[in-house]
Amino acid sequence: MPAMRTCGPLAAATLFLAACGGGGEDAPPSERGNVLAASLAAQVSTAQIDAGTAASGLQALSGPAACNVDVRYVLYTTRDPKGAQATASAGVLVPSGSGSQCSGERPVLLYAHGTTTSRAKNMADVRNDKEASLLMAMYAAQGYIVVAPNYLGYEKSSLAWHPYLNAKAQAVDMVDGLRAAKTHLKDAKSGSTASSQLFIAGYSQGGHVALATQREIQTEHAGEFSVTAAAGMSGPYNLSGFARVVNAPASEGGRVNAGALLFTPMLLTSYQNSYGNVYAKASDAYREPYAKTIEALLPSDEALESLLDDTRLPKDPTLTRLFGEGGLLTDSFRQDFLTNENNGFRKALVANDLTSFKPSRPVALCGGSQDPTVFYSINTGAMQAQINEGRPVQAQVPAFDLENRATLPPGTAVDLMAQKFADNKAALAAAGGPTEVAKQYHGSLVPPFCNALVRAFFQQVAQQPGL
Repeated sequence: MPAMRTCGPLAAATLFLAACGGGGEDAPPSERGNVLAASLAAQVSTAQIDAGTAASGLQALSGPAACNVDVRYVLYTTRDPKGAQATASAGVLVPSGSGSQCSGERPVLLYAHGTTTSRAKNMADVRNDKEASLLMAMYAAQGYIVVAPNYLGYEKSSLAWHPYLNAKAQAVDMVDGLRAAKTHLKDAKSGSTASSQLFIAGYSQGGHVALATQREIQTEHAGEFSVTAAAGMSGPYNLSGFARVVNAPASEGGRVNAGALLFTPMLLTSYQNSYGNVYAKASDAYREPYAKTIEALLPSDEALESLLDDTRLPKDPTLTRLFGEGGLLTDSFRQDFLTNENNGFRKALVANDLTSFKPSRPVALCGGSQDPTVFYSINTGAMQAQINEGRPVQAQVPAFDLENRATLPPGTAVDLMAQKFADNKAALAAAGGPTEVAKQYHGSLVPPFCNALVRAFFQQVAQQPGL
C-alpha cells in the first residue's frame, strides 16, 4: 500500500454518515498475529477532520476533533476456518497531538466493519471508505486507538473467499488483527500506546463479529486480553431465527430483507467452504444461470451494479429477489431448509448463533426497530432477552432503539440526539418518501447515532471503580 503523509482536504470531505453491514483447530500462537508488513498510510489533522464533520453534519454527534490521527496499515498472519495459515490486513487509527488524550496510554477499540461486496475494502483508506472516516472522527480523534481488521478474503488477504458470519473464524481473525496492531505500535514507537482498556464494537455483520470476538476472548484468551466492554450495533445475532423469517412464505409471516440477494450467497459460500455440507452442488441451491458463477462471485472486484445483470445476480435494485421466477434460489432448496432439521445450511446457522452467549463484561446493543435490512426484534431483541435472562436488574444489558426514546439513556444531550435522528429520518422521507428512508436506514441513518450512544456507554463503563 503506498504511503501518504497527508490526506488533504478531500479526506475530510468524505466524512459522511454511513457504514455498510465454524473454525478448525487453532494454529500455534507463534503462527498467528505476526506482522508481515506495516506502514504509515496517512496523517489527518484536527482541522481536516472538523471540516469534514461540519460539512456532513456528523460533528453534532462526534464533537470537534481533539486529536490528529495517524492512519496505519498492518498486514498480518491468521488462520482460515480449516486451520491453515492465511493473511489478512487491518487499519489502525491512532490519536496524536499535544492534547492529554492524544498520547501515552490510550484505550483500544477493536472494531468490526459491516458487510460489503467490494473485495478492496480497506479500513486504512479514510479518504474513500466512509465507515473508516466515521470511526476516525467518532473514536480516534477523541483519543481511542482503533484497530479495524478488513477480514479474511478482503484487501490483500491470501484467502480467496470470505468466511462471512462464521463466528469462530471471524473472531480468530479479529484477535490476530489486535495482536498485530499492538505489536506494530510498539515497533513504530508511536506516541500513543495501548492501555489495559479494550472495547469491542461492530456494525451490521460487524455487530455479530464483535460479540463473537468478545466470546472468543472470554473463553479462549482471558489470560492475554481483558475486555472492558463491548457493543453490537444492528447485528444479525440470531442467524437461524432471522433466516427462518427470510425464507418462510409471506402467508406464514415470512419477509425477505433488503440486501438478501447479497447476504444469502455470501452466507452459503462461507458455510459451504467452512463445513462442506450446505449443498452437494451449487445448482442444488441456485437457479441457472446463477449457479455457474455464484460461488466465486462475492466479494468482488467489480462494482455491485455491474453484477446485477441477470446472469450473475438477478437484476433487482431492491436486492430482494430470492425466490420465484427469476429469483436466485431454487424452490427445492428453500423447502428443504424450512422442513428438514438436518439441512446443512440450517445447522450452520444454528452453529453460528450468538444468542446463547453469556458475556461476563458489560455489553450494550443498539439499532433501529424499523430496520429493513437486519430485522431488529428477531436479532437485537432476542439477543437482549437471552443475555438478560436470570441477570439481576443492575446487570441488565441495554438495547438502544433509536425509534423509542424510552430505551435511550436519560439526559438533555440524548434528547437532542433522539430529535436529530427523527429530523434526519423526516428529511429522507421528504426527499424520497418511504423508499428513500428504507434505502438509507441501515447503512446511513442509524450508524452515526448508534456509534455516539456506544461511545458514551464505553465512557460510562470506563469511569466505573476498578477500571
